[in-house]
Order: sequence, then structure tokens, then C-alpha cells
Amino acid sequence: MKKLSIENFIFFFIFCSTLFILTYNYFHYSPKLGYDAEAHFNYVDYFSKFLPDRIQLPSDTDSREFFNPPIAYIFPSIIQVICRNVLESSDYLSDCQSVYGNFTMVFQSLIYLLTIFINLKSIQKILNLESYKIASYLLFISMLAVNYRTILMIRGEPYILFFLSVLIYFLIEIKNSNFQITKKFVLTTGFLISMIALSRQWGFLLFPAFGIMYFHPSIKRSLNYFKFMTYSFSIGFILSSWFYFNLFFKYGSFTAFNKESLGFNFSNKPLSFYLPEYEHILYLFSNPIRPYLNNQFITTLYADLWGDYWGYFSFTSKYLNIGRNQLEVGSYFGNINFISLLPSFTFLVFFFFANKLFKSNFVIKYVSFSVLISFLGYLWFAISYPEPGGDTIKATYIIQLFHLIVFSSSIYMETIKKKNLFIYNSILVIFFLIYIYSFQSYLSHFPSDFISNL
Repeated sequence: MKKLSIENFIFFFIFCSTLFILTYNYFHYSPKLGYDAEAHFNYVDYFSKFLPDRIQLPSDTDSREFFNPPIAYIFPSIIQVICRNVLESSDYLSDCQSVYGNFTMVFQSLIYLLTIFINLKSIQKILNLESYKIASYLLFISMLAVNYRTILMIRGEPYILFFLSVLIYFLIEIKNSNFQITKKFVLTTGFLISMIALSRQWGFLLFPAFGIMYFHPSIKRSLNYFKFMTYSFSIGFILSSWFYFNLFFKYGSFTAFNKESLGFNFSNKPLSFYLPEYEHILYLFSNPIRPYLNNQFITTLYADLWGDYWGYFSFTSKYLNIGRNQLEVGSYFGNINFISLLPSFTFLVFFFFANKLFKSNFVIKYVSFSVLISFLGYLWFAISYPEPGGDTIKATYIIQLFHLIVFSSSIYMETIKKKNLFIYNSILVIFFLIYIYSFQSYLSHFPSDFISNL
């Protein structure tokens, strides 16, 4: 019998524990507890009212989330339509909310699992590995607590991650063909571009890197590449621009939002927003839950990535007495933030090393530019739309950034495996122990009986 290696053990353990997390959270969480949940449910209820006869999107008077593209709302709206034709009720819009909310959690969990699998296959293709069972990637991505909250809310970010994973997978094959102008490649790429654009506006931060790559040595200003991307983005534009033109004609902006922009100006925020104060750094490792970080960009984003700064898995402002005790969970998240300094540092270092080692690889360079542009674009947004309480600083909003960093860092991790198996296994074991310690942060802490009656 073949001996089970450390790598295989960790891979199968994380896979099984992920299934457990998704199942457990299904019974202990509801999308009604998510960010701006009421507005997202209003979007679904309005959108579904006109199906299947016609498609009509909500206005700013129907939902505060009117500015969001429709992809994330199609599935729950279909379930709403089915429910209202089956359920006997005097208020089917309200009574069906729990039904389509539960179905959406299952559907988006499946999308999340499929996203991980596709990324595993992409890494396998990039490195020419024999197996897609890459423990480093599965472990790294599973350590991000923000994943488990994001996929259970009705919102567009899970769809961005999914379509991005498919796009990267096809880009590997397309690059190997030297960007041949085939119907299959052009239509597929154009379709995926449109799906990202129609998932959430954050998806646009993934597009500028394609323009930058035209000047990269791996492309060398290739006419094939220019034609391929021109055709693909033209198709993407045709399929998705209708939504943004609709925003422009109604609200005067292609990127309308439910808050007024102050314009980009560093003075919109105090110095502490950019440079964390000592007092709040202490809070980061002792009690990193709202409002202790005082609207600081890096510390709040960090605390929400590894823990639950805003309290959507532990407590909410509406149900303070229902979820986990804030005093208890604050100390626990502080410990998690401290030990997560190691994976945070490692991911960033490995990301830069991968970028340097694979500098001629098209996909790795695309990922690197997309990380930079996503970060700068999100920072621009946070500065241009300042919120006194820091509500615009949520790791979910820019989850694509963290997924791309982990994608590249796990690729570099696999190069370590070839050079020194002992170091590779040591890193896996250390991070696996951190995963185990942080496990409670992956689980919702709302009682199942509360969720069932919500």
C-alpha cells in the first residue's frame, strides 16, 4: 500500500473540512444577515416580479443596490419565480425570501468549489504537473476567512471569482496557440469578459492589465494579440455595455453608485487612514472588531480578510445578543490576526518571487498587473467615497485581489517543492496548524434555531 504523504493528507483534509464548513454554515447563516442584505433582497424581489415576461432592473427608488449588474440576481430571481408559483401565500415576495436565499447559498457554494477546482487545473497546466491535487493552493485559499462569508451573501463577487478562474484557464491555452483568431477562443474570451463586467463593477479592474500586456516582452506587441483582444473586448462590450449605458442615461454616470463621490483627493481622508496609528495597531491584535480600527484602510482590510471585523459571522448591529459574544470573539480574532502575519508575509513574498521567476509567463504577469490595478482601483474608490465609519472597507469587495495573490504564491510554493521537499512540507505543516487554529473564524456563530426562524 502506498504511504500517504503529508501533502496528500493535507489536501484531502482541507477538501473534507471545506465541505463541512459549507454544510455547517448553511444551517447557521442566512443571506439576510449579509452586507446591505435588505437592498439585495429588494433587488431580487423587484427583478423577479417581471420574469419570465420581461427583464426590468430596479431603479434607485426600488433598491439601494440598483447600480449592481444583474448576474448575481438571476439565480435567486428564478427561484423566486418558481416559489411564487408553488407557494400558497398572500405575500409570496416576502415568504419566498428564505427559500431563494437558501438555494443561493448552495448554488454559490458550488460555484466556489468549482472556482477552486478550475484554478487547481490552471496551476497544473502552468507548471506541467501530473496531478491537480495541489495542497499548497487548496490550503492557502482555504485560510482566507473572507471566502466563507462572501459566498453566502447575495452579491456579485463570487461570480467574478468564478468567471475569472475560467478566463485564466482559457488564457493558458490561448497563449500557447499564440492568440490565434479562432471563433472558439474569441467568443469564449468575449463572453467571459462580459460576464465579469455584468457580475460587479469591481470586475473592470481586471481589464486594464490586458492593455498593459501588449507591451510586455512575452507578447512583443504582437499583431495577433492586438487583434485577438480587440475582437474579444468588442464582443464583451456588445454583450455587457447595455447595462452601463442604462446607468448613464438614468443617472449620468457609467459607474453610478448609491453615494455621492467627493472626487479623488488624498485630503478626503485623515493621515490615519493611510498610516495606522499605534493605538489601533494594538487593537488589531487584541480586539479587531468594529469600531476599534477607526476607519483605517490597511488594518481594517487585514482584520476583515483573516477575521470578521464587521461582525457578519459573529454578531451584527441588529442582533448583538444572538451571535457570539463580542468580548470573547474579539480576543480570538486578535490572536488570529497575529498568527496570520506569517501567511500574509509569505503570500506577498511568494507572489513577488513568482512574478520574478515567471516574468516571461503571460498568465503570471497578467495576474501581477491585475493585483496592482485592483489594489489601486479599490484604494481610489475608498478615498473617493469616504465613509466616516469605514463601511466601504470590506475584504469581500476586493476579494479578487487576494485570490490572485494566492494563485501566484502557490505557484512559487510548488517550485520550492522541487528544490527542497523538507522546506515545502514544513511550510505546509505550519500553515495547516494556523488553519486549524483559525477554523472557528470560518464558521458562522449564529444559532441554527435563530436562522430557521429569521
